[in-house]
Amino acid sequence: MSQWITAAQPFLQYIDQWFNNLPAPKLAQVAAPPSATAIVSVDVINGFCYQGPLASERVRRIIEPIVGLFQRAWDLGVRHILLTQDTPDPQAKEFAQFPPHCVRGTEEAEPVPEFKALPFFDQMVQIAKNSIHSGLNTGLQDWIEAHPQVGTFIVVGDCTDLCTYQLAMHLRLEANARQLDRRVVVPANCVETYHMAVETARELGAVPHEGDLLHRIFLYHMMLNGIEVVAALS
Repeated sequence: MSQWITAAQPFLQYIDQWFNNLPAPKLAQVAAPPSATAIVSVDVINGFCYQGPLASERVRRIIEPIVGLFQRAWDLGVRHILLTQDTPDPQAKEFAQFPPHCVRGTEEAEPVPEFKALPFFDQMVQIAKNSIHSGLNTGLQDWIEAHPQVGTFIVVGDCTDLCTYQLAMHLRLEANARQLDRRVVVPANCVETYHMAVETARELGAVPHEGDLLHRIFLYHMMLNGIEVVAALS
């Protein structure tokens, strides 16, 4: 075993302790006032939850807590719920890194049925994206600039170390760059990433992906950059 792996053990134990002791603030306190709060969900669509080459049972598990969060926030008066969603071009450049998925116009690119079943689904804002980044070449930044009163963004979705990370970091760093007061909150129970064991990856000729480790590492890195990572919004 390499020396750096052994040396990293205390740090990994620290992250585990940090993760297991995350706070769980009240949603009513975080989303106050509701008119200045937005929830942004990234990629909770069929192609990452139910069908296609990137669908994951781990990711599917966050649908229920996200639906619950949407409903409780709506009941509090939050009316800004945005869905940034992977809808890549059939010839997307990103398919050089990932297998073709969620292609524009297909069932994979649709929001999960649990979202569509919500009575206020038609009042959510859907924003298409062509890459893992919700803020590049999308309508997200236009929406943000059109709603300067929104100062709190609650980020949910998948994957923790890919699209969710890029979204939360965009919201945090864009505010820092422009000297804006903005709160970015990520509830850990409403984000997740996929897992691929080393053995499986070798069999498939793919890249392994240790889901539990990367989930925690990237949440920790968000915290290092000023994003509020919480266990849940109670």
